[in-house]
Amino acid sequence: MRWDDFFEDLESQLDAEWESERAALNTETERLRVARLALRTRLTSLIADGAVVTVRAAGVSGSGRVVGVGADWLAIVADDGGAGYHAASSEPGRRSADLWDATASGDGLALYPLAAIRTVQTEHAAILRSALPATEDELSGRVVFGFLMRDLARRRRPVTVRLVDGEILHGTIDRAGADHLDLAVHESGRPRRASEVRAHIVIPFAAIGQVRTVGTMV
Repeated sequence: MRWDDFFEDLESQLDAEWESERAALNTETERLRVARLALRTRLTSLIADGAVVTVRAAGVSGSGRVVGVGADWLAIVADDGGAGYHAASSEPGRRSADLWDATASGDGLALYPLAAIRTVQTEHAAILRSALPATEDELSGRVVFGFLMRDLARRRRPVTVRLVDGEILHGTIDRAGADHLDLAVHESGRPRRASEVRAHIVIPFAAIGQVRTVGTMV
């Protein structure tokens, strides 16, 4: 055997081993990255993706485009400008101001606490893209569900609240605390007036499956 052939063969083996080790390292690095992925990170990537998603939460489900993701919530709006939804079967980073502009009137925006979400369905390609490395919006990551509810209270927006047990409530949020809100119950789409209010209810965030904006801003 010629010495130059011997060294060339040895060099090729070393290159192959190096490539194998690098591939193994890249694979392990990728596994560690994916293992650290949070749900909200993947949901945030769906905003730019534009894919239609179907969200099944406790007590309700809905379909539309993802338009916002915060620290502990998801917002979708249907392509027709309203977040169409239906009662869930019993079978087994944007700021709030931008969210209300997701449609021309701010109508039909469906807000889901992440804790209430059971599944998110969309096309396979979008699911794969959501697992790719991405830069997170640090500001939207600090916006919590309570902040959105307080903003809705400030704007006096009529809402429909679907509870995790399936109950549906219409009204206006009077105020929101750290883990609950006060709802003045009245007819759907009507402005909050003392003569229209039928009841005042305190609702823990943990009991909410979806909050959907209704009507125009007052």
